[in-house]
Amino acid sequence: MNKNTIKTYVFLAALGGLLVLIGYGIGNGTGALFGLLIGLVFVGASYWFSDKIAVAAARAKPVSEAEAPELYAIVRELTTASNMPMPRLYVTPDMQPNAFATGRNEHHAVVAVTQGIMRLLDRDELRGVLAHELSHVRNRDILIGSVAAAVAMGITFLARMLMWGAMFGGYGGGRDNNGGNAIGLLALMILAPLAAFLLQMAVSRSREYEADRSGANLIGDGEPLARALQKLETASKQIPMQVDPAHATMYIVNPLGGRKINFANLFMTHPPIEERIKRLRAMHPTGPTVR
Repeated sequence: MNKNTIKTYVFLAALGGLLVLIGYGIGNGTGALFGLLIGLVFVGASYWFSDKIAVAAARAKPVSEAEAPELYAIVRELTTASNMPMPRLYVTPDMQPNAFATGRNEHHAVVAVTQGIMRLLDRDELRGVLAHELSHVRNRDILIGSVAAAVAMGITFLARMLMWGAMFGGYGGGRDNNGGNAIGLLALMILAPLAAFLLQMAVSRSREYEADRSGANLIGDGEPLARALQKLETASKQIPMQVDPAHATMYIVNPLGGRKINFANLFMTHPPIEERIKRLRAMHPTGPTVR
């Protein structure tokens, strides 16, 4: 198990712990169980409907092989090499070059590309991007990302319940409403959703590095994806795209402009492009590998 996978499990465990902690703040042991159940409901819904939600949010439409023969040829080559089923292919109307994968498993996967990426990248670069997206499917990142997003949503939901409970019914759990409890619960209401967001972003960044690595190994070369990322980063700053911030993490590069943030790294949905390119170019794969 590599370090990115280990970090992912640590982040997910921390998210789950936050969910239970907020439930405990609402109602002690019963509240903790309630928090866990809320998390399971959010995760279940996200798991089963992630593809439909993502495709609708991106305004993506299915594309036929007659309409996009090169796209189909590349994906068929890569899925055959990695012994994966062919995903459903979609194209979005966006002119910003970008791509994402979604779906609950390899047999219910969607790979979507924008109109812009089809026009900007050459075949080798597009192949690198598609290998990256198929690696997300292969590595079950779709499930991991859905779980992280769903648990973060559950935490926000419970924090709001805690806030309304504090306003109208005391501070929960049958405990004395002393100053210490009030301050602790107030801190929990404010800080838990922020912590959940930061952990979700950390999960996303970790999985992007892993998909870069797996995608480069699949095609036997990190350079095509490195060149593609350079082009996509430049274009994302020049061509705006309307994306709900909640869905920004699923794209190969940040669709909201790729802005540099100083203390930024905590709040970034994606790892720095420069670091991703550096890692890809430092790779020396001996040839395509299939996990």
